[in-house]
Order: sequence, then C-alpha cells, then structure tokens
Amino acid sequence: MRTGLPTDEPVGTLEVVHRFRGPMPTGVTVSHRGRIFVNFPRWGDEVPATVVELRHNREVPYPDLRWNSPAGNDDASAFVSVQSVVVDPVDRLWVLDTGSPMFQPTVPGGPKLVRVDLGTNTVAQVITFPPDVALPTSYLNDVRFDLRRGTAGIAYITDSADGAPNAIIVVDLASGTSWRRLNDHPSTKAESLVNFRPVVEGRPFLVRPPEGPPQPVGVGADGIAISADGARLYYCALASRRWFSVATDALVDRSADEDEVAATVRDEGDKGGGADGLESDDAGRLYLTNYEHNAILRRRPDGEYETVVHDPRLLWPDTLSVAKDRHLYVIANQVHRQPPFNRGRDLRRKPYALFRTRIDAGPVLLRP
Repeated sequence: MRTGLPTDEPVGTLEVVHRFRGPMPTGVTVSHRGRIFVNFPRWGDEVPATVVELRHNREVPYPDLRWNSPAGNDDASAFVSVQSVVVDPVDRLWVLDTGSPMFQPTVPGGPKLVRVDLGTNTVAQVITFPPDVALPTSYLNDVRFDLRRGTAGIAYITDSADGAPNAIIVVDLASGTSWRRLNDHPSTKAESLVNFRPVVEGRPFLVRPPEGPPQPVGVGADGIAISADGARLYYCALASRRWFSVATDALVDRSADEDEVAATVRDEGDKGGGADGLESDDAGRLYLTNYEHNAILRRRPDGEYETVVHDPRLLWPDTLSVAKDRHLYVIANQVHRQPPFNRGRDLRRKPYALFRTRIDAGPVLLRP
C-alpha cells in the first residue's frame, strides 16, 4: 500500500556525463568525433584553467596551460575569462573570451573570439574587438555560426551586459571585422520586476547584496540560436520570459541602418520561463533552457512546445549543445545559489553536473 503523497514527477531521462568538483562551469560543446570541451569563467572561484577538455574523467587545460595563463586582462594571446565554447559545423572549436574576470570593465585585447584547430590542438585564429564593439561594459556571452555567408562565415554574439547597453555583435570571420546591431534595443534588454518576477527553487530570484534592499537581475541578451536555414537569429534576455528573433540578412547588411534592422525583429512570445541557453538542430527545432522549472523545452517547426526533460537535478540549466551523437548536452551549475543572490552566502553544493539526453526520444507535448 502506497503511503506517500504525490510529488512533482520528472520528464525524460538525464545521463550524467561528468561531475565537477572544482570551479563552476558555464559552457559545453562536443566535437563531431565526440570530444567534450567545457569552460569556467573567472567569477570568484579558483580557476586553474578557463577552458578544458574532458579526457578520461579528467579536466585537462585546453589547448594547453599557456593559453590558460593570461598576463593581464588585455592579453590577446591567452584566455582571460571564457564564458562560452562552441564547435562549428566544420568541427572547429571557437572560444568566446569575455576579457572580464569578476565582471570588470573590458580593455582591448581581452574580449576575443579564438579558433582552435582540433586536428593539431593549436590556435589558428584570434579575432579581437575594437572598443566601440566590445564596450568597457560589455560581457560577451554566447556565440553561433553560419558558415554559408561570406567567404569564411559569420558569427553572432550576445552582449549580455548587466545594466548597460546590450546588443548582438556580428563578426565577419574572414576579415575579423565586427559591428554591433540592435544596440540597446528593447528586445535585448532585461525586463523590470513589473513584467518579470523570476522564481527559482520556489524563491524569488533577485540580486541580494549583504547590505541594502534586493535588486532585480539586469542581465540582457544571453541565449542565442540560429534557425536551420540561417534566415533568423533567436535570442533572449536572461531576465525575461519572452524571446525574439531577427532577420540575419539585416544583421549582416552593413548598409542597413538600425531602424531597418529593428524592423525585422519578431516577438516570439512567452517561452514558459526564464532561459539562459538556447540551441537549434538540423530539423528546425529550437531548444530553450528553463531555469524556473528545472527543464529544457523545445519548440517544433509547427510552433508547438514540448518538454524534452524536467528533472530536479537540473538546478539552473545553463548552456546547451546539440551533438552529432543525437544527444543534447547541458550544464547544470546552480547560478542562482551564488553569493550575489544570497546576501553574500555561497549556497552552491558540489558537484556541478554535465548531463545529456537523447533528443529524438518521445518528449511530452504541452497542450493548452
């Protein structure tokens, strides 16, 4: 006879890939041959290496220790504080360096996009950003690639600055030229508490300093994904339940003014909760983390939303990565338990986790 009361039940299956017992990870990506790369931004934890490869359950500095040992925040020849790692469609690793440890103001040389040749494990290209693109207030958060455009492809980067101008940064990978789009456009901004009051683990999610009143989270454009046909770029502020898309033709057209770009922005509606990471697959499906509900949702091409996985262990699902093995990889890192949100107390409990789940295994349809 069952005596327990009903409880919230999980959806889908999570497989633990790796447990992190050191610094807190944020980004993950998987090469076409199954190599797994992870990054750890320098937010206050002791970070021996800001980019690693997982090898035989070990976290090995990648591509080597020298590249993980910057001489300063302006070091263009080393990683300063990496927020995101992404393998592109032709199996090259790109490293997005914020140049902003502890969210300090950036200086030229620090914020950069670095390409690593996975065949030789050596850096093949370094793209730095001028100060009118990576502003002193900028925090380069995530990046996606479309190699079908131009001679070497285009990269799109979110600037998620907290309480400062947000934007989409566009990069011509052949020339290294970059420019800002949708600079401080409403679609890139965090929402006020009037419109969005996030709740994580049943508690209001706010910045709570040791002294003084709580403040709303101000992180803007964060998650980013590109449609399968490359026609639209999807993005969302961390502090919002809404998400948006913009025409990539407008983003890359240097002759288009800001109003013309903004005219192509589409409000994609309420996505069911706050999201950190976005991702897409070759079937035209879009994946959204949901940090308010310990879940990952997916929007199908027909517009229906479905739950890929919901699990109490998904304590702040952060970055998503769709891999060739038809798994979706996700970092769970307890962002909301960090000291800034808990009056200086660190409530995180190690280990942090890297999970994966099969993306073609029957999810649950959320019907209205």
